[in-house]
Amino acid sequence: MADAEALLPLAVAIPLIGAVLLAVAGRWLPRLGCDLLATATAAAGLGCLVALWPHTANRAAVRIGGHPADIGIVLLADPLGTGLALLAAVLVLAVIVYSWRYFDEPAGDRAGVFPALLLLFEAGMVGFALTADLFNAFVFFELMSVAAFALTGYRIEDPRPLQGALTFGIVTSFAAYGSLLGIAMLYARTGELNLARLGERLDEQPTDALTVVAFVLVVTAFLVKAAAAPFHFWLPDAHAVAPTPVCMLMSGVMVELGVYGVARVYWAVFAGPGGIPHTAFRTTFVAVGVVTALLGALMCWPQRHLKRMLAFSTVSHVGLFLVGVALLTPAGIGATAVYVAGHGCAKAALFGLCGVLLDQYGSVDEYGLHGKARAHRAVGLLFALGALVLAGLPPFGAGLGKALGEEAAGHALLPVLLLTSAVTGAALLRATARIFWGAGPPPRKAPADAETTGEGEEPEVRAARQSPRPPMVAVPAALLLLGLLVGTVPAVAESLGHGAELFTDRAGYGAAAGGSELRGGAAPEAVATEWTAVGAGLGVASAALACLLAGAALWWPGGVALRRASAAAVLPLRRLHSGLLGDYLAWLAVGMAALLLAVALQAQGA
Repeated sequence: MADAEALLPLAVAIPLIGAVLLAVAGRWLPRLGCDLLATATAAAGLGCLVALWPHTANRAAVRIGGHPADIGIVLLADPLGTGLALLAAVLVLAVIVYSWRYFDEPAGDRAGVFPALLLLFEAGMVGFALTADLFNAFVFFELMSVAAFALTGYRIEDPRPLQGALTFGIVTSFAAYGSLLGIAMLYARTGELNLARLGERLDEQPTDALTVVAFVLVVTAFLVKAAAAPFHFWLPDAHAVAPTPVCMLMSGVMVELGVYGVARVYWAVFAGPGGIPHTAFRTTFVAVGVVTALLGALMCWPQRHLKRMLAFSTVSHVGLFLVGVALLTPAGIGATAVYVAGHGCAKAALFGLCGVLLDQYGSVDEYGLHGKARAHRAVGLLFALGALVLAGLPPFGAGLGKALGEEAAGHALLPVLLLTSAVTGAALLRATARIFWGAGPPPRKAPADAETTGEGEEPEVRAARQSPRPPMVAVPAALLLLGLLVGTVPAVAESLGHGAELFTDRAGYGAAAGGSELRGGAAPEAVATEWTAVGAGLGVASAALACLLAGAALWWPGGVALRRASAAAVLPLRRLHSGLLGDYLAWLAVGMAALLLAVALQAQGA
């Protein structure tokens, strides 16, 4: 346990120190020196978390500073929190390697800025995943957000990424102000910020209006970062203009941290007798998850801009994650954990492969690139494989998580999980076949709408190279292989399943985090973590349905009419995605009010 006490703060400190070194020494180091320093720092942070992993089976905690004992930074390592931190560290290392020589800028003042921001981003994500204190969670969350804003608008000389970063920053900042207000309300009520002791104090009295309002204010900030409907509007706009390596992190792990925040705060603070009743949470968040999953799939299908297509796919999968969390069972939490691990690797790989198209052709337009990438068949095969993984293809980790989630959710929610994963996978397969194999009829006219097609979206692309740099293909391939290991190495799913049991054990979490024995915890139960014949069959069926839908869109005589009909059907939804900051803030207010009303009415009824 002494090792864990040293490793926990190091997991956060290493990327912070590396970011400072790069920001200072990057002015004098050559470009290669900056890349090597960033890679070494990211590898050291990953190694620290790997060494920490064996200590998570029984939870490891450390308090940094603070006297008396109830003041200070509390870090706690359990399998799910540490697993999410590991995913963040893996993806940051992958992105740093992927980004070697990605930007056309010489050594000098900006040479170390981009990797420094990536390491700062990692420090915020790892700290948020490991903290056991609500205010420190807010601090790490905002550290992560600030780094994400800067990375989204990294090319400040171009107005498009700057606008996307400002929209992203302002919307999430408004939600953060609400979260801070909710934290202040909880502190005024309980005098505590430690998650475990907050839960203890709330359990001492019945649920009232202050508890409900504080819960909604805190959770809304997480839902905004997770891009759950109707808080998702910023995400497609930001993904369309952010540098491709940044998109790999935002969709690969950042939005998942928002879902994790919802689950962690509810189980640690609000799941007891004085918090939000299980029925109120379950009904509300299953509804939010289903709406998010369906909306993301509907908006994904008609997209031509590959990065927007992937962004709406992320929105859809976030809905599935929320459904798994809202089941409030160890099986649902465990399935979501496996799903997140597999999805994060696959989605980061797909965004990385989009970067190859931008590097070679300066576009991510499905129609404009029709048949142009025939020379890059290996990239096309990887893209098709990634699309099938998102559709639930066995034996990848995303497919295993989906199968476990379908088993935990039961028959009522099975159509949602099956349909949404198939539709998002089909959209990507359709685009892959058009771009890399020239499938389907050629477009009748050149694209005219740069915002929806992707022409000229990417400010980091200066001139096409003769061939993509090796890391731009090797990194996505390695990430897909990692996703395969998540689904085929039993120890990975078993560890996450055990982590789900610990995650829903409020009494054990309270004792480890510095509280006493909390009431209202769920009794530990065994969590299924293996493939079943039914789960594998549903995964194959989902992948087959994705292939059929993609084939129909490409070759069925009525495919053009079907595409036009689907585009007309989602036109009202598309108009809601106006790109106007005022509209997005209005939806933030509407969503918060609806969430407050739904939770309050059900909590009162319970």
